[in-house]
Amino acid sequence: MVRRRLRKAQTGSQMRRFSALWCFQTRTSSAQSVGTGSTNCEDEFVNNHNRAGNAWCTELSRSVSVPPREWQMERAFQTALALLRPEVVFILGDVFDEGKWSSPKNWDDDVCRFQKMFRHSSDTELVVLVGNHDIGFHYEMDWFKLQRFEKAFNTTSTRMVTKKGVNFLLVNSVALHGDGCPICQSVEKQLYTLSRNLNCSLENSQSSIINEFCRDAWTYPPTPPIILQHYPLYRESDAGCTGRDAAPPEERHLLFREKYDVLSQEASHRLLQWFKPRLVLSGHTHSGCQVLHDNQYTEISVPSFNWRNRNNPSFILGSFSPSGYGLSKCFLPEESTVIALYCSTVASLLLLPLVHCLWIRGLLRCLDFCPISKHKSL
Repeated sequence: MVRRRLRKAQTGSQMRRFSALWCFQTRTSSAQSVGTGSTNCEDEFVNNHNRAGNAWCTELSRSVSVPPREWQMERAFQTALALLRPEVVFILGDVFDEGKWSSPKNWDDDVCRFQKMFRHSSDTELVVLVGNHDIGFHYEMDWFKLQRFEKAFNTTSTRMVTKKGVNFLLVNSVALHGDGCPICQSVEKQLYTLSRNLNCSLENSQSSIINEFCRDAWTYPPTPPIILQHYPLYRESDAGCTGRDAAPPEERHLLFREKYDVLSQEASHRLLQWFKPRLVLSGHTHSGCQVLHDNQYTEISVPSFNWRNRNNPSFILGSFSPSGYGLSKCFLPEESTVIALYCSTVASLLLLPLVHCLWIRGLLRCLDFCPISKHKSL
């Protein structure tokens, strides 16, 4: 596992700090025989119901039933947990590939598979955000799919999570289309309330007007939040993205579509103005990118955690305090390297008996031609 530091935290030693681990997109696709998702820290699971049996909760113990890339994700996740011991893991959406189409039984089966693959101890909290493959794009989203997701992961799609004085804002970015749909209105209302509560917590004023406005506001630690969401904030393309996990050069200049590849300009502006975050973490694009919005708000798009989506999956390890943070990007082994290693190992094992036989034959032939000394008996 390769680690690369993105930014060093600027915190005093007296501040409480904790570590958080992000995974992105663990999703799998039924279009491939081997296939994963966001765990945007993105990930998704395929509904592999054509394979023998649907009872994944009981059959996952059979290694033959587990798609290779899901096995890879499981081992990578469990290894990362054992080595890094994060206090909380955020998965930035797209947990399932076909969640938007799943029948109730298939949904339950896939949730069981997810819980088995991303199992964790009680010392680590797992927080899952919603993505478009979980409940559908905006035009496919409905209350049934959203509530089914929230029930499965014991969460609400838009909320504030506070850990040791650090505020994490979880956003249902699929619902930020601004077209007045019922779910969109509900999410926007929740965001407005959270913004009011947070801004009131940040205010230190004796003004009677502000005091009246904040009279019944919920109190949070007085620190700007870190926004976590599936869709990235608006940007034209990945043209300014660099690094080994960035999009391929031939794709970086492709223009993004608002409300499909990225949030709209209006929704992005509203989030930044309402919350003034110190960091935004997003997924969806499967590639890494760091963007500075309005010359002050940093956004990092976290690459996919799935070998199906890219050859070099990765995740971000963060250390946070109320006044700063530090991030490291951790790369998993490249799938091409793993395949080459497996192939070379198999080839070596196949050649070893042949080399051994040739060596024995050569030795015997040598013995046949070598002169043998004859000693006369006295």
